[in-house]
Amino acid sequence: MKKLSKAAHRIEGQKMFQILAKTRELEQQGKEILHFELGDPDFSTPPNITQAAYEAILDGKTHYAPSSGLIELREAAADVTSRSRGFRPDLDQLLVCPGANVIIYYALACTVDPGEEVIVPDPGFVSYFSILKYLGINVVRIPLKEENEFRLNPDDVEKAITEKTRMIIMNSPSNPTGAVMTQDEIRRMYEIAEKHDVYLLSDEIYARMIYKESGTDHFSPSQFDHCRERTIIVNGFSKSYAMTGWRLGVATGPAEVISKMGLLLETTTSCVSPFIQKAGIEALTGSQEPIMKMVQEFRNRRDNIVRGLNSLPGVSCLTPRGAFYAFPNITQTGWSSSEFADIMLSEAGVAVAPGPIFGQYAEGYVRLCYANSIEYTNRAIEKMRPILTERMVSVP
Repeated sequence: MKKLSKAAHRIEGQKMFQILAKTRELEQQGKEILHFELGDPDFSTPPNITQAAYEAILDGKTHYAPSSGLIELREAAADVTSRSRGFRPDLDQLLVCPGANVIIYYALACTVDPGEEVIVPDPGFVSYFSILKYLGINVVRIPLKEENEFRLNPDDVEKAITEKTRMIIMNSPSNPTGAVMTQDEIRRMYEIAEKHDVYLLSDEIYARMIYKESGTDHFSPSQFDHCRERTIIVNGFSKSYAMTGWRLGVATGPAEVISKMGLLLETTTSCVSPFIQKAGIEALTGSQEPIMKMVQEFRNRRDNIVRGLNSLPGVSCLTPRGAFYAFPNITQTGWSSSEFADIMLSEAGVAVAPGPIFGQYAEGYVRLCYANSIEYTNRAIEKMRPILTERMVSVP
């Protein structure tokens, strides 16, 4: 067998999908599995969005589109940015991509060289670490602490900067913790990036999912430089619009960076299908009422799962302020995160994601996505309860 490249051996992928594959095997064997491992809303894409794509297909919008994206979609994205972030980016600052995940790859590949450093929150989204490892970029991990509600601390970030630092990644609301940074913390993050002249990648995929009691609306560091100097926004349609399978995202950043990212997109995927982009236009310009209803339901589900998790022996869970993830502490059970996840899957039929797949500082935690109904979640909690009750009785 011929050897693979060194880079190929560095590819790790997304562990959540590997957990999903394992659960599908168990389901084929006849075992019922309750799924909390993957961030996929159980809502259907709103009908007006689906209808827009259907009509676009019937209208023949099934050929190539401009690599940078349809002008109408970029115009709509610019309008939304103007309303939500207080500035209107130029069209050459916007790039339509096949999902938000790939924006992270394009941005890193076009701004950071192998051997240089990128500062990353830990625990953090798994793709950050996988992409950085593949590209040969050194990861500088900033521990997110439960006593700080898992918010990224700007003081910790500044202490970690060296002459090799080229980018800081921030994610608010956060995957996997649901943490929402304060406006002051976000402002300081931008000031640090400006002081040290590095890029700031702001992953804002959950921007529409901030719950009102968090005390803040969405606040973006892009408001300071209008994405003209260093801020690159990662955004997409998957979570807010229940469009995970459509694979549609929009990057906003400095024109020279977006230009190079566009060439990389052109090289790797050519373009995003025009009928999918038409759906994206409808998502941004059509009624937002279904989205607001979804967010309200996610809030209800959040309150329910946090109550349920905190009622389980050996488990404690902070109330997340955004996104749709709960990140409970399971250290009192005496099990490792992986042991907890394996036991819940094999004995309770409940699939959760062990904390360490999100970083080195996430041992003692697991992630549950509460993008399922309250009834579904309650079933899972009650399946987990007897196993944890028995465990806590047996723990010295």
